[in-house]
Amino acid sequence: MENIIETFDLKKYYTRGSETVKALDGVNINIEPGEIVAIVGPSGSGKTTFMNLIGCLDSPTSGSLNIAGKDISSLKESQLVSIRRENIGFIFQKFHLIPTLTIKENIELPLIFAKKTINGDFDKLLEKVNLKGKENHRANMINGGDKQMTAIARALVNKPKIIIADEPTGKLEAKEADMVLGIFRELAQDGLAIIIATHDLNLAEKSDRIIHLQDGKVVPNE
Repeated sequence: MENIIETFDLKKYYTRGSETVKALDGVNINIEPGEIVAIVGPSGSGKTTFMNLIGCLDSPTSGSLNIAGKDISSLKESQLVSIRRENIGFIFQKFHLIPTLTIKENIELPLIFAKKTINGDFDKLLEKVNLKGKENHRANMINGGDKQMTAIARALVNKPKIIIADEPTGKLEAKEADMVLGIFRELAQDGLAIIIATHDLNLAEKSDRIIHLQDGKVVPNE
């Protein structure tokens, strides 16, 4: 199976005064469609940098990064925006919903930015995340579980190939966290690659594969 994400000798260096910070230092990672991959490591290990790079939110210092068969290493910002919209959905720990908008309106936002309209799959999406019948509730009136389900639906509405999730269960109760993982399993069966950055080892152990970063490098799992 062709990899949906491929990195080769991926590096991201920052200059801080006279110091060079090696946030990523020669990372080689391949991820296939349908995989759930957990990225773990202590603070400062390179997790956020790696997620920003594969999410086309930043560009590497050197090395190659292929997303959905395209080398994005030297693309301009406008080209990265296009890659993001076509291939990637984001799920954030703090949800990043607009509180005064309804569930439906929050989910629609990526479509508005991409100048697309809702189609007949919208109701199926609501059913998938257990929000059918709640779509007109305002985001500031729903519980944490429904907020995360709204964030998941928003990530899926553009039909991406890759889901990037930052601590997706960090603010949830155990039952809600299990529901999120169940949805991830369904999405993986549909061929989506799901990459999760997490400190939750319980969540990581339920993924298909764990990638451990430390000091900007991939290290063997203990």
